[in-house]
Amino acid sequence: MTRLTTIGLALGLSVAFAGYAAADIKIGVVGPMTGGNAAFGAQLKQGSEQAVEDINKAGGILGQKLVIVYGDDRADPKEGVSVANKFAADGVKFVIGHFNSGVTIPASEVYQENSILEISPSATNPKVTDRGMWNIFRVCGRDDQQGGVAGAIIAQRYKNKRIAFVHDKTTYGQGLAEEARKSMNAHGMKEVFFEGVNKDDKDFTALVSKIKAANPDLVYWGGLQDAGGLIRRQMSDQGLKVPMMGGDGMADDEFASIAGPAAEGTLMTFSPDPRTNAKNKAIIDLFRKKRGFEPQAYTLYSYAALQIIKQAAEAAKSTSAKKIAEVMHSGKVFHTVLGDVSFDKKGDVNGYVVDGKNKDRYVLYVWKKGADGRITYVEAPAAATH
Repeated sequence: MTRLTTIGLALGLSVAFAGYAAADIKIGVVGPMTGGNAAFGAQLKQGSEQAVEDINKAGGILGQKLVIVYGDDRADPKEGVSVANKFAADGVKFVIGHFNSGVTIPASEVYQENSILEISPSATNPKVTDRGMWNIFRVCGRDDQQGGVAGAIIAQRYKNKRIAFVHDKTTYGQGLAEEARKSMNAHGMKEVFFEGVNKDDKDFTALVSKIKAANPDLVYWGGLQDAGGLIRRQMSDQGLKVPMMGGDGMADDEFASIAGPAAEGTLMTFSPDPRTNAKNKAIIDLFRKKRGFEPQAYTLYSYAALQIIKQAAEAAKSTSAKKIAEVMHSGKVFHTVLGDVSFDKKGDVNGYVVDGKNKDRYVLYVWKKGADGRITYVEAPAAATH
């Protein structure tokens, strides 16, 4: 009798634990966790982990705990699709990622087929949201917005000067360079150089020689921090002292680590930095002191993505991805570490409202040496035309 009772209790417990496990909400966190872009994968991972920890401490989402399932796409579209299929097989309901636009676009199609909602903290190419898909959102801006800002800044600061463009041939890098060039052209300026390089190259000697021959006053880089840092350093090493400008793909201190002293003075467009909002002091201190991680660039954008999923689920009174997406498309305002945000029908963020004021989607930064001797990016002051 005792044995039967024990067996019955064991079965009861196994059913109870199975029910608890089934109630967990699986969150896929994916990006380039290894390889040249791993610094950005770390940002997505750290931001998502802290958000999940904080949400679970507060009771989860509608009483259900969040569990992270990790994926490493290595910044490769094929790997991204492979991870997406694995997430679908594993029962993932929501995805934070991918980092790269060229990976996000094909992976999002797998997610749509499997009713998985995806929020990218960082994929900026217009095609990410221009395909009319119900399941894809982003909390960052778009390259046609960023490129427009960059082109206008170039036209203002380098009026009638010689501008060279270099890109890494990726969906993001080439797309951003083309948008910046288009905007600059619209302001009446014509580039003197426009060329692509392979993103995994290490020796840019020939490229720098070509750029020197074009005699530019500014080199615009469409690409990420690793190759961009190498180009910046090799430009300096070969005596090409003109400044560089780039986009959000450079927004990690690894750029300065790679470029060395040559990083100082580099210009960069990036979304508003939530670290400058005094209301975020507690969460920023948590990252720095508890996690030992500087929450730069897309760290807090990843954190915000999970805040949005929680608030949308509560508004929908459901954890259904489609019902949550409907709430997100409705224009509802979400309160996040980025400020108050809402989405349009495509899934693009409408902007950021902080303390009742609209923030620009893209801001100009400059890489500058601080009192501690470390070179990092800070918001650039207004400057006179060169």
